[in-house]
Amino acid sequence: MADAPVTLRTRKFIRNPLLARKQMVVDILHPNRPNISKDELRAKLAELYKASQDQVNVFGLRTQYGGGKTTGFALIYDSNEALKKFEPHYRLVRIGAANKIEKASRQQRKQRKNRSKEFRGTAKTKGAKKGKKE
Repeated sequence: MADAPVTLRTRKFIRNPLLARKQMVVDILHPNRPNISKDELRAKLAELYKASQDQVNVFGLRTQYGGGKTTGFALIYDSNEALKKFEPHYRLVRIGAANKIEKASRQQRKQRKNRSKEFRGTAKTKGAKKGKKE
């Protein structure tokens, strides 16, 4: 099943010199076959447009009800430097061009922030507080 024929059609092709890329809507016809993987799609587009697979980014793939046809968006950058400069970090992580920044969960960060708010503006003391003595 994986070697069933896949047809790629591009439309709304735009050459974007300011962002050093070609951008297009991609229609993938894949009858008698489940969805095509993004890596396979990147390889086919790179071959079609004579670019390196590292410079191609595909996202926003939606399969029509009933299957057989998928539509998405593709960007083909002129160079790897342009890809790293203009693509959002999360998309670079998806294609393996960047490493994910590991950080604490959102809830933990909020709890830490709120805990630190308790002490803002107060002097740090270890013993009993000095009070006014008259």
